[in-house]
Amino acid sequence: MKLSNFGFNLPEELLAEYPAENRDESRLMVLNRKEQTIEHKMFKDLIDYFDEEDVLILNNTKVFPARLYGNKEKTGARIEVFLLRELNEEQRLWDVLVDPARKIRIGNKLYFGDDDTLVAEVIDNTTSRGRTLRFLYDGSYTEFRRKLNELGETPLPKYIKRDVEPDDEDRYQTIYAKNEGAVAAPTAGLHFSKHLLKRLEIKGIDFAEVTLHVGLGTFNPVEVEDLSKHKMDSEELKIDEKAVDIVNRGIANKRRICAVGTTAMRAIESSVSSNGKLNEIDGWTNKFIFPPYDFSIANCMITNFHTPKSTLLMMVSAFAGHDFIKKAYEEAVKEKYKFYSYGDAMLII
Repeated sequence: MKLSNFGFNLPEELLAEYPAENRDESRLMVLNRKEQTIEHKMFKDLIDYFDEEDVLILNNTKVFPARLYGNKEKTGARIEVFLLRELNEEQRLWDVLVDPARKIRIGNKLYFGDDDTLVAEVIDNTTSRGRTLRFLYDGSYTEFRRKLNELGETPLPKYIKRDVEPDDEDRYQTIYAKNEGAVAAPTAGLHFSKHLLKRLEIKGIDFAEVTLHVGLGTFNPVEVEDLSKHKMDSEELKIDEKAVDIVNRGIANKRRICAVGTTAMRAIESSVSSNGKLNEIDGWTNKFIFPPYDFSIANCMITNFHTPKSTLLMMVSAFAGHDFIKKAYEEAVKEKYKFYSYGDAMLII
């Protein structure tokens, strides 16, 4: 498979600027791989496809307000700073992206907030837009993190052209988000309401929670035609004993094992034993899944509709079959499904 296999034309009006009013009332396209059929449902109909002891694997990462705006010393130029990952808690070092990058050099200082109580010094260049910042703040680490949260805003994807609104803080977060560390939401999970989760629980469905802190590696464009030459950025990953037990019991009992989202799928595929069972892990993954690929754990997945030529579309194509996904996306465009983070969903069984 080559990069050019994953291009398609997407009408701009199908980009979802806003989510569905109720989380579980997005549309749901159901793809049956065995029958090669496509059904059109609502997300809350998902419950009809699962039985007692089936397993849903959820990524419980929590998005933090990663986008800050500062002013450059002397010129006062407004600079966007996108926090990627904390490198050193004690020294308050962070990997960030800056925009416009051409204005930001080593030694520059940036001032944040009306009172300039938070300052950052550029100490290294990492990529064309990447920098390492040392934050200077007169307070404890807890107070520093509180200040970051106070000044930061919800990191909506760039293709959402409108300004961030107060509702985004809640809606761009899954209802089961727990462990802070993601710079983007695991968007398949945004469709679950408390009511739907409760109904699934009452039906006897098991939930296994994993944590993969979504970084920009998930969204970085692929710039090589030969996919085997693309390198994914590493993202932090934790799978504990409880999740492993739930998933492996489901495998042993031949239940439906469903990865909720591409990040949950990448998490479990990054920690598989030689006999096809899930292992515990506390580390990092840079796994890149593209066709052809043999999946070891999940036999079902929930996902959103993804951007052309994205690593996410490549993974979904590997799972459902490239031709079937192509057909499904053509149908999605024809039926005016909404795409991307706040868009509609797909269930692949």
